[in-house]
Amino acid sequence: MEAKEFVHLHLHSEYSLLDGAIRVADIPKLAKQMGHEAVALTDHGNLYGAVAFYTACKKEGIKPIIGCEVYVAPQGRFSKTVSREGKYYHLTLLVENAQGYRNLCKMVSLSYTEGFYGKPRVDEELLKAYAEGLICLSGCMGGYIPQCIEQGDFDKAREAARRLARLFGPDRFYIELQNHHLPGERDVMEYLCVMAQELHLPCVATNDAHYPRRMDARMHEVLLCIQMNRTVDAGRPLGFLTDEFYYKSTQEMEQVFAEHPQALHCTKEIADRCQFDFTFDQLFLPVFETPDGTSAEQFLRALAEQGYLTRVKSGALVPTEKHPEQEYRTRIAYELDVICRMGYAEYYLIVWDFVQYAKTHGIPTGPGRGSGAGSLVAFLIGITDVDSIRYDLMFERFLNPERISMPDFDVDFCYERRAEVIAYVTQKYGADHVAQIITFGTLAARAAVRDTGRALGLPYPLVDSVAKCISNEHGITLAQAAKQGELADRIANEPVVKELIHTAMRLEGMPRHASTHAAGVVITDKPVYEYVPLAENGGQVVTQ
Repeated sequence: MEAKEFVHLHLHSEYSLLDGAIRVADIPKLAKQMGHEAVALTDHGNLYGAVAFYTACKKEGIKPIIGCEVYVAPQGRFSKTVSREGKYYHLTLLVENAQGYRNLCKMVSLSYTEGFYGKPRVDEELLKAYAEGLICLSGCMGGYIPQCIEQGDFDKAREAARRLARLFGPDRFYIELQNHHLPGERDVMEYLCVMAQELHLPCVATNDAHYPRRMDARMHEVLLCIQMNRTVDAGRPLGFLTDEFYYKSTQEMEQVFAEHPQALHCTKEIADRCQFDFTFDQLFLPVFETPDGTSAEQFLRALAEQGYLTRVKSGALVPTEKHPEQEYRTRIAYELDVICRMGYAEYYLIVWDFVQYAKTHGIPTGPGRGSGAGSLVAFLIGITDVDSIRYDLMFERFLNPERISMPDFDVDFCYERRAEVIAYVTQKYGADHVAQIITFGTLAARAAVRDTGRALGLPYPLVDSVAKCISNEHGITLAQAAKQGELADRIANEPVVKELIHTAMRLEGMPRHASTHAAGVVITDKPVYEYVPLAENGGQVVTQ
């Protein structure tokens, strides 16, 4: 079997927070090294890394397959009690086409907004409603079917397999085989094969990749200890008792699955069926309904004319000999022509509308900054308070017909009352059309050292003294700090410090937790989840 005939379909990146230890940028490089033509990303319960993964793969010439290892609530996503079956089990979903991506977005969004209980959870109701366009694998040892087999309940395992095959269709449901040499795992795999043959279902071989190479198992163990607030001397976390959870070569997978070559071949078959690409060059602006029923272009022109007269009357705009009225009139006509021709009249009106809301409700609003201050029309209608002609600012820096790119107004609202503006936008366009933006706290240099030292069980005074050797310089990395002064000396002379720093370097920069971006808000024409998945953070809906 040629190397290109195997594809990893079960992989966790750094966006399986404090669990996956494969950096997104490294995934296509690993695939390339192994001679693989495609690779999937299946982070735990989320699609945080999907776009970054997609762009990284395209850059390296590797086919990206978008997926997710979802958590399925056995008693339904609304249940907040723990049954004998536990809180959740795992299921692997892969995007086959554009409809599948929309369906996965919807499911993953609802897993946060409706099903969150310890983890974001879907249920069989959602799987049934949004199965179209998705390929389902039965899951790792944490999956419902393997769990039933491990507990000796073979009838329940078979019924679950039949149910999922009916739900997704027999051509889009595969029995997932894994073998990391965990206790009992091989026995489960063998029964899965027998059951698949009995039910006429195909098998597919995967490796639950959480770190790049076998030698990275220790680093991954430290990451898990940071997540669970424990130390490595407490023993390996359950489920990761071996060093087999890395990105394996085709040859290594052939050795593990020597008796199941067809299961390896099915990975390529699935990869070939997955045909989905993101569209980055299309705008999805919400419709702005003008108060007088005219078109957006007509209303904007009327606003600009009225704004000119108002600004002149108030003295905020004063034509001079250097900048006569004709110059203003020519610039207004030119800007409006470009704005309307490029389809940005509604964008201006959307921003104008919420800026006016803030100003008329006494919410302190900034005068405008960045390239948007170069637009005279923005000044006339009150988005900015900067006369671009008076200050010789170029409109083309903001919107240039020769360079098709989204214009960008930088609008500042009072921190204490910004939520009122967001609430207004939400009420105007609909709660499902508006979302704030996620951001990720990462393990910076000092934090990486402190967290790593705690996970390694090192004495606090030692770890504290090492962390304090790192400069307070903004953005300094451990690689840079390790070459400087006292820290360089300690790395050279103290083996324990050397291990601490080198381990922390492997974890530095990885996402540690999700939070809400300070200012960004998304407004869309259709519900946001039709474009990007959503999550909840502190009661706020955010894009993933």
